[in-house]
Amino acid sequence: CSRSASLISRTRQSSAMATSILRMVAACCVLLLQSLITLTGNYNFFNLLTMLLCVFLFDDAALGRVLPRWVKSRVQRRALVPRRTAMLAAGVLALIIVPVGLNRLWQTLARSDLPGLGAVTDAVSPWFIVNPYGLFAVMTTSRPEIIIEGSADGRSWREYVFRYKPGPLSRPALWNIPHQPRLDWQMWFAAMSTADEYPWTLNFVWKLLHNDGPVLSLLADNPFPQKPPRYVRARIYRYEFAPPGNPEGAWWKRTPLGLWLPALSADDPRLRSVLAAYGWISKEP
Repeated sequence: CSRSASLISRTRQSSAMATSILRMVAACCVLLLQSLITLTGNYNFFNLLTMLLCVFLFDDAALGRVLPRWVKSRVQRRALVPRRTAMLAAGVLALIIVPVGLNRLWQTLARSDLPGLGAVTDAVSPWFIVNPYGLFAVMTTSRPEIIIEGSADGRSWREYVFRYKPGPLSRPALWNIPHQPRLDWQMWFAAMSTADEYPWTLNFVWKLLHNDGPVLSLLADNPFPQKPPRYVRARIYRYEFAPPGNPEGAWWKRTPLGLWLPALSADDPRLRSVLAAYGWISKEP
């Protein structure tokens, strides 16, 4: 009996060590992926949140080697022993998360459900327990960018430069993690659609037509510091990286795709009616 108990104990220890190693390998893979994404793209704090979740995949011994002594002592004083109810709840949750998570991966790769798991995935979807990774399961392959321009006479146009998103061809791509520049971020989404689906852009144009201070503070500069422009329009371009070592020293090259918004003025009845419909300006008597 003593020998059997010893054998069972050693088997459990080996199993626990194997699972611990697998967890840590998985965590290191995710941390490496997130680090590469952080270095090559601007997803603000999302990557940091994902990296933080990896902490739970390391056991106490592994974390104890890197944590300061005062942190370890405080954790040991406050550590709680999980009760049977908590263990049971964790087991039930694992029985849902693991198969549904595998089905989510299969959906991404094969565009179909694993046998018997489609209904389960649909049932738990409203609780957001298991979801596809990231904001975009499928990445875009081109980069349309909206360029806002103002004019005093309708003939000569000057560009508004945003703080972070591509604009001037000579300005390198900027790194802004963990900050999320909300306006630049939303302009990227708008460029993949139309102004009808992003009506707030009309309110943005209205603010530029009035040199609104808080809105202008979100931009890199104001090309009309003395007097607001008479007209504002939006053009759309396809941006690509310029060839390395090009004679102009450009970071970007761009191809015009047309107008995204026609030239609008503060007294344009079309603009005023849309803004009034959304309650952004008062309706005319």
